[in-house]
Amino acid sequence: MKAHIISALTHPGIIAVVRARKPEHVLPLSDALIAGGVLAIEITMTTPNAIEAIRAARQHLGDRGLIGVGTVLDVATCQAALAAGAQFVVSPILRPDLVTVAHAADRPVMLGAYTPTEAQLAHEAGADFIKIFPADGLGPGYIKALLAPLPHLRIVPTGGVDLDTAADFLRAGCTALGVGSALVSTQILAEENWAELTRRARAFVSVVRSVALPPTR
Repeated sequence: MKAHIISALTHPGIIAVVRARKPEHVLPLSDALIAGGVLAIEITMTTPNAIEAIRAARQHLGDRGLIGVGTVLDVATCQAALAAGAQFVVSPILRPDLVTVAHAADRPVMLGAYTPTEAQLAHEAGADFIKIFPADGLGPGYIKALLAPLPHLRIVPTGGVDLDTAADFLRAGCTALGVGSALVSTQILAEENWAELTRRARAFVSVVRSVALPPTR
């Protein structure tokens, strides 16, 4: 199960980071993202009633996409989200005890890091992915430099990933991209403009696929 989810998270390699203001937005925005080809959706714990929103989204989507939990800061939250059906766990900080809980449920986990030391410690703790956060002040050049001595790290930057930087982050060696407000913007949520969300999702998928494709001759 964990291996299957890891494969799905990296193909096409876009994880939508959702900080919804209203729990009732989670289902329509999930449908809109999946319609645009973004299949991995991270419901952060800052979303009101996040655990129930995860449970509802998981039941609603079935096998059409992946629902994960984000902004996980402690074991109790991790356990509650997994019980609600979360298929992957993301933390913005280095919390090694989350690895044991997630792996016991056969689910992948992403631990947060900012420095090379933190990234390596997250890897040694058993994290399936390393979330470099916040990445907006670091950029693709930092990722490339980080991976030069630490090529075994599966890096997922979050913060600063948009349509202009996505390709550069991938070329720097990132395994996947965590995309927040550049995809699920506050304006889209306020206006409930799900058609625009689908359009943006398609645009991100197009960028990712253009980088992944071999160069034409």
